[in-house]
Amino acid sequence: MKYVLFGKAGIRVSELCLGTMTFGKEADEAVSIAMMNRAFEAGVNFFDTADIYNKGFTEEIVGRWIGPHRDEIVLASKVHFPTGPGPNDYGSSRRHIIRGVDASLKRLQTEWLDILYLHHWDEHTEIEESLATITTLVEQGKVHYGGVSNFSAWQTMNAIACARSNRFAPVTCIQPMYNLVKRQAEVEILPLARHESLAVCPYSPIAAGLLTGKYARGESGRIKDHAMYAERYKRDEYWEIATQFVSYANQHGYTPSALATRWVIDHPAVTSAIIGARNLDQLNQALESATFGLTPEQRAEITALSIEPPLATDREPMKIAMDMLQKK
Repeated sequence: MKYVLFGKAGIRVSELCLGTMTFGKEADEAVSIAMMNRAFEAGVNFFDTADIYNKGFTEEIVGRWIGPHRDEIVLASKVHFPTGPGPNDYGSSRRHIIRGVDASLKRLQTEWLDILYLHHWDEHTEIEESLATITTLVEQGKVHYGGVSNFSAWQTMNAIACARSNRFAPVTCIQPMYNLVKRQAEVEILPLARHESLAVCPYSPIAAGLLTGKYARGESGRIKDHAMYAERYKRDEYWEIATQFVSYANQHGYTPSALATRWVIDHPAVTSAIIGARNLDQLNQALESATFGLTPEQRAEITALSIEPPLATDREPMKIAMDMLQKK
């Protein structure tokens, strides 16, 4: 397992991060513990969870496992989404963040979170309030580093500027969606992360299983089981890309899920890719991605199977513009 610097934080994490969203639902507690043991044995030292995963039960499962491993694990959780029926049981207000973190620490049976993500942009709460609250938690020792998840580039830069101008705890990391069919992050988010030296921990590297080819084989999964994922990946071109990608993986002797994850890891802005699984077999396939690398040529071949996202502006790419100017 390769370990990489976590942005400018000074800590090192494995290039694979174990996501836990399936724990307590698709994977029962026994299977979840077996997967944590397997990942840890493989060298994964980075675990990701959230307060809303299975109504907190996921964090409870992680908490019952993590005790003897706590000092060796970099543990991330998130706060924002509803954790109850009340009008103040969601959002990124000071009240919800503090109550949410205290509840997570109790479920996780730990005194601190290495990383706390704001799980989503909150249009009803000033970012100053949210970041000031994270700073308070950092000063209390309950959180070590703050990050943002599912933020757009402008929202992320807004948070970075706010933290700097107010001398709050810095925004250290981001967690965007990124895979071969969902490449929007390449337009502005990943360039921003490189410019600001942020750690980048993408989720959904196999596109909810689409890039494994299992749906073509008639197997079940999130895209079939959940309306949100069905909507997210409903475009025909995504399925066409997946078909071509699985064919490429098979022709070159790769497990599709491992190759899809490796493609994500090998983007120069990416720090650690979040892998999730329902069982040990799926986890072992994902862990294969740590056993090989891609040449620039191989990554380019795989990238060419997908659709290039449009530029952030309507201007031509700089190289084309410069070439045109030189011809005049």
